Amino acid sequence: MQSPQPHQAQPPLTQPPDPHPRKPLTPCPAGAIDCHIHMFGPASRYAFHPQSRYSSLDALPQHYRALQQAIGIAGAVIVSGGGYGIDHSHLAGILEAHPGQFKAVALISEEISDAELDRLTRLGVCGARFVSPGHRGALPRLSSRLAERVHDWGWHVQFYPAAGDLEHFGPLLEKLPNTRIVLDHFAALPASGGTAQSGFGYLLRLLDSGRFYVKLSGPMRCTLSEPPYADMLAMAQALVRAAPERLLWGTDWPHVNMNGRTMPNDGELFDLLAQWAPDAPTRQRILVDNPRAVYGEFGSGMGRA
Repeated sequence: MQSPQPHQAQPPLTQPPDPHPRKPLTPCPAGAIDCHIHMFGPASRYAFHPQSRYSSLDALPQHYRALQQAIGIAGAVIVSGGGYGIDHSHLAGILEAHPGQFKAVALISEEISDAELDRLTRLGVCGARFVSPGHRGALPRLSSRLAERVHDWGWHVQFYPAAGDLEHFGPLLEKLPNTRIVLDHFAALPASGGTAQSGFGYLLRLLDSGRFYVKLSGPMRCTLSEPPYADMLAMAQALVRAAPERLLWGTDWPHVNMNGRTMPNDGELFDLLAQWAPDAPTRQRILVDNPRAVYGEFGSGMGRA
């Protein structure tokens, strides 16, 4: 378990999320899953990695509950925040304190033991996250060896490309044994390139393979435009038309690294999905069915954050 270290400089404090998520205009189907959230704190117990791009105020299960209630979300997937580097003790602590309430994806090191993989699996971890070198910080880069190890535990691979490098890392991802590979945040394809960029065509080919999923999350990670991120509409709608069975959705709460930008309201973010996927059966697939194909069944403890 981490302890604060006063002698180390604290990374810059990221602005907090909107504390008043609006009730969406779009009905949320029963059983909807938020496939991408982060949690942080308590700060008195967990220190941010000195190489992190940010630090955050506490963002705890009880804080997420307001968002969950406002939108009508049934469950969530916690993704290890980059703020802690590859130290997954914070994630394990959250899962231990809230048994059965979350699934999770972890940032882990090459040295992780089989016993620890077993413990994390029992706590609800079902995926390992890797990031492109285009993302700064003490974070795990794509490792075939580690991907093979977690495959033995039934975990999927989650990969966060950086702008423009999906086509470089895609062939490496295709060689992994993992049967499910999830790409973060529209695969980091820049909105400025639209559907004509070569990376978008490549993404569609990956989705067609039957092993890849992509998250309709974090539109602000692909554009510097203001909410409602209108320049993301064409890519989002094209993905929905092409591969609705390969799409996941997430809030990316609490939206770190948004200093100097407009903090989105999570209810309004949820309403964007109705623009991207106008018909209710498709939203049902993205919000309810697809998450269970990737993360497994969500227990009855979900939804009581």
